[in-house]
Parts: sequence; structure tokens; C-alpha cells
Amino acid sequence: MSRPPLGTIGVILAKPGRESGKPSRVMSVRVGLGNEANKRDCQLAKRMKLSAIPILGFSEEDKKGTCQLHDDALVVTIRIEGYDVKRVLIDDGSGAKIMYPELFRGLNLKVEDLEKYDSPLVGFDGKSVIPQGMIKLPVQVEDEEVQVNFIVVSAYSPYTAILARLWLHAMGAILLTLHVKVKYPTDGRGADLEGSSAEELQRVFIGGDKERYFQVGSQLPVLEKMGLIKFLEANINVFAWTMYDILRIDPEFICHRLNVNPEAIPHKQPPQRASQDHAEAVKEEVNKLKQAGAIKEIFYPEWLANTVVVKKKNGKWRVCVNFTDLNKVCPKDPFPILRIDQLVDAIVGHPRMSFLDAFQGYHQIPISLADQEKIAFRAPNGNYHYRVMPFGLKNAGSTYQRMVTRMFEEQLGRNM
Repeated sequence: MSRPPLGTIGVILAKPGRESGKPSRVMSVRVGLGNEANKRDCQLAKRMKLSAIPILGFSEEDKKGTCQLHDDALVVTIRIEGYDVKRVLIDDGSGAKIMYPELFRGLNLKVEDLEKYDSPLVGFDGKSVIPQGMIKLPVQVEDEEVQVNFIVVSAYSPYTAILARLWLHAMGAILLTLHVKVKYPTDGRGADLEGSSAEELQRVFIGGDKERYFQVGSQLPVLEKMGLIKFLEANINVFAWTMYDILRIDPEFICHRLNVNPEAIPHKQPPQRASQDHAEAVKEEVNKLKQAGAIKEIFYPEWLANTVVVKKKNGKWRVCVNFTDLNKVCPKDPFPILRIDQLVDAIVGHPRMSFLDAFQGYHQIPISLADQEKIAFRAPNGNYHYRVMPFGLKNAGSTYQRMVTRMFEEQLGRNM
């Protein structure tokens, strides 16, 4: 029986030396073949158990609990040096096992614990990084334990560590990212190590209405989950459950303007033949937008775009409008938008981070009256133009960011 962990390490990494220097990119490394550490790892892999190994494989049953189709990496929680470590990437395309600074500090390791390792690592950008050193630590999955030589690098990463091919070989394991799972033999049977991306969300229904619910993480501590649900229920009036519930923004506060080049010649895209499924999807979307007051029928438009229908991960249809011609004659809005690495750095040290999915958020922002008829599109049951800002316009993201900045100016940098 495996012992309980000494603790849990789960961190979001900041760039090393936050006061100076830019963060290095996430390393995808290649290592010299003559390195003694690699030779020792190869010998370790060869000393796998020679006892009868069960046949390992994947089936449709292994997909249960995952969101298909996805593009998630295989990220697991695994025990390293007695601690349950979250956000460990399993990468069968990597030849080196990497440990990042926050995990190094989280395990209370010191520079004196490191062995010398001066073989450079090469990143995607072609630049070499000299590791800080190497350290051998036990990596445990249930009752199976393998000694792993981790290369410690000072680099930015969304992961705490990377386990590579030689660890998989030593475990006799196989993986499939589609199933978000690793399978390995133990005691003559096959066992699973599931990826952390498959965490289930628990639905909390409001007033018994099956159409109105919150989703909270199923792994949240009980008291924290109860407090979160109580807080959400106390502020139920701020949520919009359908696009018809969404309140519009005052045009005096924010309004989207196209600023079309006055010398541009209006363009009507030639009509395209659509399949029956696509035509029905467009009709359904048009009816929803009409009921919400987001669009209006137009006659004799000068600008006219076609609709594009794509299938979403959940099997439903997403209806988009091809604004390519209109976007070409609109200048770029240079309003500053935060970079993702800045956002990640800003949340380091905080115990919780909350994401908000702004449902139909763009439909709250009005289009200037002078530009509304330029945003026209063709549908099977007529031609329509938007009265509110749709997705797909060139500067929609900048206008939305400008609105958020104005609304939450006093909160930015404090708790947002």
C-alpha cells in the first residue's frame, strides 16, 4: 500500500526573477546522446520487470469523463519526493525530464542538492539554455516507483515538471492524449493514471429549473463549495440566462464605430449554396437574434456578407459572418490589450483564480447608427444587418476591452 502524501504542490508559475528579464519560453528540448545521465536512464529502462506484463490498450470506455474532441495536453497529478504534484506534463515527444523553479522550491530543495549538468537545452526559438543542474528523485504512481533524473531549468512554464519517454519506458506505460490517460502494468494487471483536464463540473440548479444552473468544480473543498454556491445564489439577479435577458450598454458610454475608409468601394459577396443543415442552422440563429432585437431586416444593402456555419465540439452549429471584405477597409484600433503572460504573472501568490465566460457579451455593445447597414449579411429568409456589435469584426476585441477597462477601472490591478 502506498503511503499518504507529505503534501500537495500545485502552482501557477511566474517568470524567473520577476524583477528583471523576460520569461523564457516553455522548453521543448533535445539532449546530447553521449550524456552520462541519459545512459543511466537507458540502463534503468532496460531493467524493467521481466515478469508477465498484461496487454495494455484503449477503448471507447476510456473516453468517458472527457470532453471530445479536445486539444488538451496530457497533464497529471503525480507523487514526486513524497508530495502530490499537480500540473505535470507527460510528453512522449521529449527526451529530457524537466523541473521548473517553483517545484524545485516547493520540494524545499537547495542548489547544493544539484549535480552538475552542463549540456544545453534547445528551445523552439533555437536558443540554448544552460540548466542549473540535475537531481534524482523518486516518482511514484500507486505502488510503482521510478527514480528520475530531473534537469532543473529557470524558465517560464504553465507546468511544474515534464516527464518524458524514458520514464514511460521504465514504467512500461503507454499513453493516448485523446483519452487523457496513461496505462501502465502493476502486479500483473493494467492500471490507469488519468489526466487532470478531465475534472468534472457539478451542476447546481437554481430553484429546481433544469435550464438555469451554475457549474462549480467537483473537487473544491466542501466548505468552500458551499460558500461559493451561497454567494452566487445571493447575486442571482446579475446573471443573464438567455440572450433576451441581456441589458444593453448606453451608447453614450461605449459604441462601436467601423471608421471605414471613405474611398473604399462597397462590396457584396456572391451568394453561396448551403446544405439543408446549414440553412436550418442559419434560420434558427436569425430567429433568435430577431427576438433579441440584435438584428434588423435590410433592403438594398451596399455591403453584404455570407454566413459561415461550423460545428462546435458539443455537436451544435455555430453561425458566423464572413466580414473579410469589410475588415480590409477598416483601420486597426491600437487600444492596449493585456498579454496572457502578464495575466499569469499578475495572479501569482493568490490562492484562487476565477474565470468569467461572458455569454453573448459582444451583443451588449451597440453599433453606431451610421455603420449598422454596413454590417449586413445574407440569410435563407432575407438580408439583415446588426444593431449590436457581432463577433468577427476587426476591432471588436479592442472595443470590448475598452468597455471593460472603463467599467472596472477602479478594480483593475486590485482584484481583477
